[in-house]
Amino acid sequence: MIELRDYQQELIARIRAAFHAHRRVLLVSPTGSGKTVMFSYLGGRVSSRGKRVAIIVHRDELVDQVCRTLHLFGVPFGIIAGGYMADPRPAVQVASVFTLVRRMERLAGFDLLIVDEAHHAIGRSTWGAVIEHYRDAYVLGVTATPERLSGEGLGETFETMVLGPTTRELIERGALSPYRLFAPSTIRTDDLHTKLGDFVKGELAARADDPKITGDAVAHYRRHLQGAPAVAFCVSVEHAQHVAERFKAAGYTATSIDGKMDKALRRQIVRDFAAGRINVLTSCDLISEGFDCPGMHGAILLRPTQSLALYLQQVGRALRPCERKDDAVVLDHAGNALRHGLPDDERTWTLEGRRSKKKSADVYDPPVKICRKCFLTVTARAAKCPHCGHPFPVEGRQVEEVDGELVEVDPKVLRAQRKREERNAQTYEELVALGYARGYRYPEKWATYVFEGRKAARERYRIARHERRATV
Repeated sequence: MIELRDYQQELIARIRAAFHAHRRVLLVSPTGSGKTVMFSYLGGRVSSRGKRVAIIVHRDELVDQVCRTLHLFGVPFGIIAGGYMADPRPAVQVASVFTLVRRMERLAGFDLLIVDEAHHAIGRSTWGAVIEHYRDAYVLGVTATPERLSGEGLGETFETMVLGPTTRELIERGALSPYRLFAPSTIRTDDLHTKLGDFVKGELAARADDPKITGDAVAHYRRHLQGAPAVAFCVSVEHAQHVAERFKAAGYTATSIDGKMDKALRRQIVRDFAAGRINVLTSCDLISEGFDCPGMHGAILLRPTQSLALYLQQVGRALRPCERKDDAVVLDHAGNALRHGLPDDERTWTLEGRRSKKKSADVYDPPVKICRKCFLTVTARAAKCPHCGHPFPVEGRQVEEVDGELVEVDPKVLRAQRKREERNAQTYEELVALGYARGYRYPEKWATYVFEGRKAARERYRIARHERRATV
């Protein structure tokens, strides 16, 4: 039997209170805070009152993870997923979203849908189709990062948020591991031109957004992790395989893991990693979201990303405490911490997200490609040429490694530096320039978010000041 922590009990009480006023509630709590424990307990309590509950996940490993937790709580459950014998009798059903969407016409209704990794739950997605089909059910979404990887919010699906403790608070409680973060010392600027006292914006933007990684991943792993279990987050499946081969050549046990592998083989690889039989596990996207990887001491970031959500999901995997681990080590070869901040920075989450879904041509113009047969220029999303039908080859995503040294980041120094930069950017235009300098994908949207937040803060201060004067 699992005993709930004090903050978990408080969050469950707040979720119940939120459902008195809303039908669709989003729980936001950091990776490693025990979200599976909380929603499993809540699902069991709801089912004990004769209500039907569906716990919806999107990976086979997450089906197993939820089932193990329900078993520890003594909650009877059925499974709706490929390869499992269906049993509709238990009130709680653990469902793969991709199986559920195919069977939902034949299944009885549910009173409560619990959606794990709820940042996927938008209207036009598979998750959205399930939620719409069971539109009379209450919905509890659960996520560490309440926005799409593109920065879009979840306001179209959920009505209110319940915010859990911050990553910093969980580290101070001992619920998450402290960490040391190593990153490139800076963006190289010695060869950039200046104009009006600052770097030329276009040159700086190109430099900050360069998809290169800095430093030898094997050498830094040897120096800072010394054989301890670590996961390398890569750009593509092929990249993950190449990285694993490099670690093997250096004498370490390493293997890559991806979603196309046989389920039994994936489970065995994770068991071997948890038991310490594998030093380095390499992956593209499989381990980033919700995937519990026991025994992980370090995260090796080899994938530059403009997505704050993806960055936090990856680093959060390493912050889970485990035996023989004093602190987590993050080797950020991609410069993502300099782009997005520290894992335990305070962040303001909203259902609107940081980026609007409404696209403007000057910010969101998609990349293009040229048909090699008829030379028609088309959007990069096209699988084949709309004019002549020539198929476009699928090209693996790659990054280039450049010489460089990772240095340990002092959290206080980095936070102070980023806050000072933002304070010095007084105008909207200066914020946009800062967004470009940091390598943000949509600096105009980020600048608008910060600028509007400042105006709202000034208005709150004006109202509070007026109220204080009125009481004198």
